[in-house]
Amino acid sequence: MRLQLDALKAAGCERICSERASGTSAERPVLTELLGNLRTGDTVVVWRLDALGHSLSHLVAIVQRLEAAGADLRSLSEGIDTTLPNGRLLFHLFGALAAFERELGRERTRAGLAAARARGRKGGRPAKLSPEKVRFATRLLGNPDTSVSEVARTLGVHRSTLHKALQAVKNDRLPAAERSHVS
Repeated sequence: MRLQLDALKAAGCERICSERASGTSAERPVLTELLGNLRTGDTVVVWRLDALGHSLSHLVAIVQRLEAAGADLRSLSEGIDTTLPNGRLLFHLFGALAAFERELGRERTRAGLAAARARGRKGGRPAKLSPEKVRFATRLLGNPDTSVSEVARTLGVHRSTLHKALQAVKNDRLPAAERSHVS
């Protein structure tokens, strides 16, 4: 910590902000205040980039906020300075890499979901009402004196949940294995 403070003072920093939370922490009140008080022409100087952002995409987002405020970033350990053309280029490359990383994540998620569907996995939230309960509800609702609210209360679900389950049976949207059990 002392080494970092000495390096920041040697770099000519007028104001030094110190955060007790780590760079990986989501709640960073000092950083939030610093970013909120930026003015055009300010330069944020950090000892290392990992002290500023907890991931590449988070770091890029912070740099974009700096750019929007008309401020620059300088990292002493990595020798990055966005006041210089090569520093700006480097951060544009980081931004492109972060976007590429996000897109790869989306593609992996889509591929994983497609593979799960191919194996017969539906995904999503499990049904509140089993085919047996829907069959029971259908029998109860066969009595004209029984209301949907009463049946829903008996089954421990909301009326809209019961309506959706009954509508799925009516529209023949249940899987074949479940359809044969519902009359």
